[in-house]
Amino acid sequence: MTFSDLGLIAPLLRAVEESGYSEPTPIQTAAIPRLLEGRDLLGCAQTGTGKTAAFALPMLQLLARHNRRAGQRSARALILTPTRELAIQIHESFKTYGKYLKFRYAVIFGGVGQGPQVQALAGGVDVLVATPGRLLDLIDQKLLHLRDLEIFVLDEADRMLDMGFIHDVRKVIAMLPARRHNLFFSATMPPDIQRLADSILTDPARVEVAPVSSTAELIAQSVMYVDRNNKKNLLRHVLQDKALKRVIVFTRTKRGANQVSEVLASNGVSSEAIHGNKSQSARQRALENFRVGRIRVLVATDIAARGIDIDGITHVINFEVPNVAESYVHRIGRTARAGADGIAISFCDAEERAFIRDIEKLIKQEIPVQRDQPYHSTEVETARVMSSGKAKAAIEKNQNRPRRPRNRNRNPNRNRTNR
Repeated sequence: MTFSDLGLIAPLLRAVEESGYSEPTPIQTAAIPRLLEGRDLLGCAQTGTGKTAAFALPMLQLLARHNRRAGQRSARALILTPTRELAIQIHESFKTYGKYLKFRYAVIFGGVGQGPQVQALAGGVDVLVATPGRLLDLIDQKLLHLRDLEIFVLDEADRMLDMGFIHDVRKVIAMLPARRHNLFFSATMPPDIQRLADSILTDPARVEVAPVSSTAELIAQSVMYVDRNNKKNLLRHVLQDKALKRVIVFTRTKRGANQVSEVLASNGVSSEAIHGNKSQSARQRALENFRVGRIRVLVATDIAARGIDIDGITHVINFEVPNVAESYVHRIGRTARAGADGIAISFCDAEERAFIRDIEKLIKQEIPVQRDQPYHSTEVETARVMSSGKAKAAIEKNQNRPRRPRNRNRNPNRNRTNR
């Protein structure tokens, strides 16, 4: 199966070929023909499955088929997505795939001045990628309307729910014209998300790829049992292996992300941290540095990393095991993309044993233990597993414990150790 077998027009095939893709992924093979037929689509798929091209390519072809000009302050197609980073990446994908079509594209999101975004929308755009808050803000200011919308995409619907955006999403949907083409994507389908999909879609084609309870077959998973105080030492040890070329390290907290990044910097490992307290420009700069290889390690919290779509990530390291099993699947899905292999390593201390057990139940497999490392703790591996609720409470207690102030008058002759 090739992209030309899917019925795509020549300008799109040329752009796809120049992007280096030769064979469509399963979700592209399933979704593109149905969308070209005009069907609504319900896609159950995670990032890393080729989802963006699965909707971007047929959308561009449909817009070219009905070649209308967008009116002032309007859009012909809207992709609503939860995070700024994902919005920027989707916008770049549309520009890449549509480079030989004479369309106008725009992306809008909060956290930055609205002036350039308003200017981009003034003459109307064919494709608009937006986050909910800034979209509603510009609509309220009458700087944008959705009356002429032809295609609506709700992307990462479950993350919209997780991040508290569902109310805003419903407000946007209420503003859309009754006649429109709808696409709905979510990695998971909890009842609230299924009800939302049912309210938007009409007789949809359903495409399901890699449900959340499964993990990519190409990802080699392992767990390293370690005392919590030795996790930073273990990270330094693991990163001595040059095979870890492009790595995401996950922490549970913003403070933890900063601390890990500082440890890596003090040991000569190029890294940057991204989390909710970082400015939008700092997050974009860090992502771009990671994408082009200026830094080797990106340290991230779950929310900050959602929607990161960067090829060539060789390893994911869970410096802290997530206390929600589904987050583990999202995390390790950052690697093994576009047909490449990937490795996921979890550092597990005694308080996190229950989370590993929950993850293994979700993915329906046992995660192999990697004992051949200098900080392996038999005590942690064989410790009695507390309930996940007690484990979470213990971790939260440690995280909220007041930190001791530094003694700035300490003996300057005292030996320093790498932190």
